[in-house]
Amino acid sequence: MDHIKFVYNTSQSELAMPEYGRNIQELIYYCKNIEDPVYRQQFAEEVVNLMHIITPYNKTLEEHRKKLWHHFFRIVSYDIDVMPPNGIKPTPEEDRLNPHKVEYPSGTDKYRHYGNYVNELIRMASAMEPGPKRDAFAQIIGSYMKMAYKNWNREHYVSDDMIKNDLLKMSNGQLAIDEGVQFATVEDSPHQSQRRVFKSNYKQNYNKGRKGNFKYRNNNSNNRRRPN
Repeated sequence: MDHIKFVYNTSQSELAMPEYGRNIQELIYYCKNIEDPVYRQQFAEEVVNLMHIITPYNKTLEEHRKKLWHHFFRIVSYDIDVMPPNGIKPTPEEDRLNPHKVEYPSGTDKYRHYGNYVNELIRMASAMEPGPKRDAFAQIIGSYMKMAYKNWNREHYVSDDMIKNDLLKMSNGQLAIDEGVQFATVEDSPHQSQRRVFKSNYKQNYNKGRKGNFKYRNNNSNNRRRPN
């Protein structure tokens, strides 16, 4: 037993990317030491194909192939003379790129019940030139604000004048709506009202039909002759 030598992971080199295993890492190290550039390029492509088999997800996406080549260069510390199919070698700087910080939407607490989407619409409408198009857009925004307010507070009455004043303040006095304009909401839509009437009539007819069938069944059951 003295001639048997055990190799422990603690005595081996650290795995750069453990998800591919040590065999892939050893193949990439071997590829780095190949002197023939043509054979080295072919060997690298076969190693990437093997990495593709090990990670079967996203097989149809080209971005996954680019990611594999990036991992190939990362395992060998970007010190290898091979070329990916796209002709662009990955660099260590790509690993240190930080994504842009996503800014949290900041809205005033006073008009928070309308939602941040309303603020975007108001900015778009304010950037438009004054005219019929901007006035129509402002009326659409007011209708949406009225619907949002009703969903937020169903116990209190929502007047059009209150929505107009809030819209005027939120737009810094740029979106002014005439006093005679009334906002149309989803509940005021004629299609919704027709749908409610149709649903009510259908329910009444359905209940009448059930009662009639029940009565008919009772009459038939009473007329049945009982066995002697």
